[in-house]
Amino acid sequence: MGCTCERRDGAHQSFSEVDSGKFIPDYSIRHHSMGKTPEQISYNMSRIRSKDTGIELKLRKELWSRGLRYRKNARSVYGNPDIVFKGKKVAVFCDSEFWHGRDWETRKFDFKSNEDRWIAKIERNMERDRQVTAVLETDGWTVLRFWGKDIDKKAADCADEVEKAVRK
Repeated sequence: MGCTCERRDGAHQSFSEVDSGKFIPDYSIRHHSMGKTPEQISYNMSRIRSKDTGIELKLRKELWSRGLRYRKNARSVYGNPDIVFKGKKVAVFCDSEFWHGRDWETRKFDFKSNEDRWIAKIERNMERDRQVTAVLETDGWTVLRFWGKDIDKKAADCADEVEKAVRK
């Protein structure tokens, strides 16, 4: 939702509300109903977390309740897994659908702007995921990757898989 207010100098300033409920200046001449401006998109993207995401927290809470103790975002393990059982050599990644390319052959046509940039970025992420998995498995690690929606809907099932790998 957008709004316009009069500044002290008498000029009108347009603002747009972002997801957080804050208003930021809308520097685009685009009307707010036509889509998000580059500034709004940039602001939203800057708020995306790389650690302690909701899906990670949900899975970690389930694992912790089962008495499983782990390291989080262990930088000493190649690829910085989200959850690590170092002694058992089990690495767990919680992959969001957007950044890691779930259903990629269909979704890559959804971009409305900067499509070449986004397609290249997400495809690099997917390639890096494959490389990290290959390196860890070569070093004797068990690698588990879960999609965010699977964790959201079936955290207990995901935790069952992790527990089975850890208790081997």
